[in-house]
Amino acid sequence: MPPGVNAGDTAWMLAATALVLLMTPALGLFYAGLVRVKNTLNTFMMCVAALAVATIAWAVVGYSLAFDGDGSLIGGLGHVFLSGVGFEPRAGTHIPHILFMAFQATFCIVTTALVAGAVVERMRFGAFLVFAALWSVLVYGVLAHWAFGGGWLQAGGTLDFAGGVPVEMGSGFSALAAALVVGARKDHGRQAILPHNSIYVLVGAGLLWFGWFGFNGGSGFSVGTPGVLAFVNTLLAPACALATWFVLDLIRSRQVTAIGAATAIVVGCVGITPAAGFISPIWAMALGIVAALPSYAVIMWRPRTRVDETLDVLAAHGVAGFTGILFIGFVAQAAWNGVSDGLLYGNAAQLGHQALAALAAPAYAFAATFALLKLIGLVSPLRVTPHEEALGMDLVSHGEEAYPTGEGTILVEPIGTMASERPVAERAMAPATSS
Repeated sequence: MPPGVNAGDTAWMLAATALVLLMTPALGLFYAGLVRVKNTLNTFMMCVAALAVATIAWAVVGYSLAFDGDGSLIGGLGHVFLSGVGFEPRAGTHIPHILFMAFQATFCIVTTALVAGAVVERMRFGAFLVFAALWSVLVYGVLAHWAFGGGWLQAGGTLDFAGGVPVEMGSGFSALAAALVVGARKDHGRQAILPHNSIYVLVGAGLLWFGWFGFNGGSGFSVGTPGVLAFVNTLLAPACALATWFVLDLIRSRQVTAIGAATAIVVGCVGITPAAGFISPIWAMALGIVAALPSYAVIMWRPRTRVDETLDVLAAHGVAGFTGILFIGFVAQAAWNGVSDGLLYGNAAQLGHQALAALAAPAYAFAATFALLKLIGLVSPLRVTPHEEALGMDLVSHGEEAYPTGEGTILVEPIGTMASERPVAERAMAPATSS
């Protein structure tokens, strides 16, 4: 090992990087189960696409803009094409610089894939590829620099352990902008659009939780106490969010839904992401409960609006990430994190730092994504035609079907077909209720 590199820390970060990379196909499985049969493959493929385009964009220029230099708004170009990124320890860590870059790349990849959840079932695959490449640099890269690349939020005192700013609020509020620009699906508000495979959703959520131990635990960049605290908190917060969701479902409908349970796991993981290494385990449990409440409310409210943000990325990631960022300002404890106390422990300034991030990150993510999609739309259509949408994105974009011999396969769904008129086999595959 080069001087300054710790073998134990490096071994853990290799494992953590692999765990976070697993989250992207896990997200694909989670998302694929939430859409209709005819869009299953395309939805998963949008996540697979992020593995390619976001990785390349990150290595070419994104990493440099996020982590080179200490400019207030954006990094430098010193690491373009990974120039100067080798086996020497990354500053502030005891792991090779090249491994630090790879770990951060997995964050960019999964965040880019998250935004796809707002526009599945109608966005052109080619347009998404262009969007993903540009978004990973111009939106994610900028927010990552602000939060933990030496940018103005980090320099000003904002605490964000594992990505509440660039990952969670960045994806959630970008998803809202994307849904508004691309527009609603043709069937939105006209018929029931239900998840086609709840088992996919539950397995995907479980794998996401598994990967999140690397996501949060690895953000300590060592086997020391910050990473251990984050790892334990990543167990506790989602469990409490899940239990809270059970109660909310029972109050609302006297039934605990599988889709709701899977969503709760994600919400709990999201909520603890920015706070994982800054709050005590007991407060992590409280955060799991608190984060579930606004996210549940937004998921219940959103279908009553005209906004077709397909898979509720805003509620599950934007709102829960917003909650987690603010929660740090109240209950951070220097006794646990060695950095700063929050308002309840005598440091009101920390809440101000967190509130600033909670305002700035959503504003930039929304505005930049809105402008980026508008510009792409001037060059090429963002969405498929109504006929292609009715045919299904799997056949239109890939010439394949997820279930080519299954009874649930739908080749054409006429415009205006009501849920009660769809083939019995398809309705049998859809869960009875959906949150």
